[in-house]
Amino acid sequence: MKFKYQNIFLSFALAVLLAGFFSVQKSIAQTDTSLAPVDTGRKVKVNNIFIIGNEKTKKEIILRELDFTTDFYYDWEALVEILIADQKKIYNLRLFTSVDITPLEIDDSEVEVLITVKERWYILPQLIFQLADRNFAEWWTNQGRDFSRVNFGLRLSHSNVAGRNEKLRFSGQLGFTRSLDFQYSKPYIDKNQKHGLAFQLTFNENKSIPIKSAFNRQVFYTAEDERVLRKNIGAAVRYTYRRSFYNFHFFTLGYNFTSIDPEILVQNPNYFRNGGTNLRYLYSTYTFRHDKRDNVAYATDGELLQLSITKYGIFYVDELDEVEVSITANKYWKINDRFNFNTGLTADWFLSERQPYTLVRGIGYSPDFIRGYELNVIEGQQLYVHKNSFRWKFFDRDFDVSKFFKLEQFSTIPIRLYWSANFDHGYVTDRNKIPENSRLANTYLFGYGTGIDLVGFYDSVLRFEYSLNNSGEGNFFFNFKAPF
Repeated sequence: MKFKYQNIFLSFALAVLLAGFFSVQKSIAQTDTSLAPVDTGRKVKVNNIFIIGNEKTKKEIILRELDFTTDFYYDWEALVEILIADQKKIYNLRLFTSVDITPLEIDDSEVEVLITVKERWYILPQLIFQLADRNFAEWWTNQGRDFSRVNFGLRLSHSNVAGRNEKLRFSGQLGFTRSLDFQYSKPYIDKNQKHGLAFQLTFNENKSIPIKSAFNRQVFYTAEDERVLRKNIGAAVRYTYRRSFYNFHFFTLGYNFTSIDPEILVQNPNYFRNGGTNLRYLYSTYTFRHDKRDNVAYATDGELLQLSITKYGIFYVDELDEVEVSITANKYWKINDRFNFNTGLTADWFLSERQPYTLVRGIGYSPDFIRGYELNVIEGQQLYVHKNSFRWKFFDRDFDVSKFFKLEQFSTIPIRLYWSANFDHGYVTDRNKIPENSRLANTYLFGYGTGIDLVGFYDSVLRFEYSLNNSGEGNFFFNFKAPF
């Protein structure tokens, strides 16, 4: 019977993926705004573009997102649609708390365009206090609310260096995972604003690490003397090519070195598969992303298609020689201002039968989860997850707190509340058929439930959900970001 369910699911998932792919291909083939010309008989020329409110952000960063130009005649209805699309693109830069684009009519055939932005606060020192586990439910239930499994530290970030949308972040962290992280990205390094670069250096070490899964739960190991069991050093450089507004190409070259305590191999001899205590490899990744969401933090309209292939092991193939392929296809339908329906498919494949445990994937590891199975990990070499949410926005209000906060960047707090009805399903193929994980691996899984989503200040998201799964288990779950 389970093979019947698997075939039904795979056929349905493939149909959703192909439908989303051809839909996206159609929009790619057209202009960036995907708008067919509408002939209303009225043509208008854009004389000038004015931008106000960008005290820090350079004008060219905003102009890069515009799909219209001056001294050119547009059909009036088409121009209005272009302005709406451009407003979303500018907001998705995540540099502004609000964006408004207003056409100012001079006469029947000429307009001026006014772009009004309200900048965010870009330099943010943040105290790190976060759970080390996969999600809140894992920490609360499986780990017994153990406060030793908390990370704390300091993060300094600048999200608009020199006003050119450059990102700079440094963090130092203690607690369950001790780490240092440095990231810098420059979206455009050329005059035409199509090419970008990013760099990252990371170091972390752990005294307690997951060494395997049993009965679809992670198994952690800690030495009696609480010594460091794993150290990791990573470095990566990423090149970005953005030919058009919604299409991105990423090429990443990275290096990773991980060393473990010999006791880890006693607990799990296949932890690295190479029989040693060190694993080093170069890797390269190519990713194509078509991103046309109205809000990248919490989308209610648009689409996302992402295809990625990674080769682990370029020179050190004796230690690791692996290929991973992944696909994400999400579609968001805005029925009206209050209601929207979202569906998303994720698939991930490893080509070999067994991976080092540091590369293990499966349902339960972010972002691949099925609601109702947050307490479980279902590990394998192939996974398919299809998520669905129907949402109703029942509260939408901006609170003016300028009396208490004089800074303009913090003078308004938006609150959006959504009720959601959810249904997720998926499947993990484990070619090794580990007996203690057989209850959920190689089995059709589904979960459903309802919840409240809160979208707040600076696009922060909090989700409160109650979900059940087809194993008859139900629980309350709490999450900090949108499900897809």
